[in-house]
Amino acid sequence: MKNWKMYIYLLLTYIAMQVGSIYLAELLIGYMKSKPGLQELQATYHGFAWSLFIVNTIAAIIFLVLIARNKKFMQVFKGKKASVGSIILWGVIGFFLAMGGQMLAASIESMFGVTPGSDNTALLTDIAKTSPIVIISMVLFAPLLEELVFRRVIFGGIYMKTNFWIATLVSAVVFAAVHNELEHLLIYTMPALVFAYLYYRTKSILTPMIAHGLMNGFVVVVQLNYDKLQRYIEEMEKVKQAVIIFIQ
Repeated sequence: MKNWKMYIYLLLTYIAMQVGSIYLAELLIGYMKSKPGLQELQATYHGFAWSLFIVNTIAAIIFLVLIARNKKFMQVFKGKKASVGSIILWGVIGFFLAMGGQMLAASIESMFGVTPGSDNTALLTDIAKTSPIVIISMVLFAPLLEELVFRRVIFGGIYMKTNFWIATLVSAVVFAAVHNELEHLLIYTMPALVFAYLYYRTKSILTPMIAHGLMNGFVVVVQLNYDKLQRYIEEMEKVKQAVIIFIQ
């Protein structure tokens, strides 16, 4: 199977997944509303979460089957891939680089008056509190599918025809734009730049997948425990003030 056919199949599958989740969500939300004991908002969240999980699962299976049929498709760079240990290490390093990039981007955006916080993240967090199944989509499927599409298909395809910088910038901007929060274009672009570098550095798509998964997992944990963290910070501030008073 030629690479251009793989590009088309994977992109069409990804687009079909996005569109399909909308229609499936409508059906599942209607079903959830018919179940006794569920409020309308809860039914909506459950329907959305399960539709996302289902279409992600189907898309992941299709992706893996297509790639298994054409193993040469994953050969983008010349030279030997990094070792398993290096892939894991760079995945962890990439997580910190991506988080640092997002914090820098948030600071830059605030200088231009952009309101901090992501509506997408806030919505998914609310959904996760009601229907935890969506966490699998956020932490497992999103890194798997998005890295294959944005790093292998878009970055890899452009890299083989141009160079690293053009491929990196185009794939990063497309990645940011697809998340449909143009006011936070920079926040999404920064980790995308890191993920492209990780892929190029280790020659393995698993590296950005690891970094991406760790970043999403970290955000989920922080968001779900935000209230507890706030109380902890407030308690620590009280302890700090008490120590200062005692010393004086």
